[in-house]
Amino acid sequence: MAETKKGYLSKAQLSNVHVSPRKARLVVDMIRGKSVARAIEQLKFCDKKTAPLLKKLIMSAAANAKDKHSVGVDELYVSRAFVDAGRVLKRSLPRAQGRATPLRKRHSTITVHLDEF
Repeated sequence: MAETKKGYLSKAQLSNVHVSPRKARLVVDMIRGKSVARAIEQLKFCDKKTAPLLKKLIMSAAANAKDKHSVGVDELYVSRAFVDAGRVLKRSLPRAQGRATPLRKRHSTITVHLDEF
């Protein structure tokens, strides 16, 4: 039975990150299509809350590729990276005259796929 290619060499996923998907996508869009070394270098100097989490996730995916397929980190790039909506905590904020305003505390699921050049 021939092994079919999944479209990526290594995958890492981070669930229930307390960052809204809209804010996380700004950082993920920045590193998509870049080499692993270049992506990590860019994330070091990014001031967003998602940047250190994404850096750690990319390093984890690179370690997965190194262990499973014995591929060097220099040969990898971020082939796909995307953010999906996670759970939403629903809270309410008290307002004037006994009213309440709904608050939605959004979470994200960040997925990174690495592949060879």
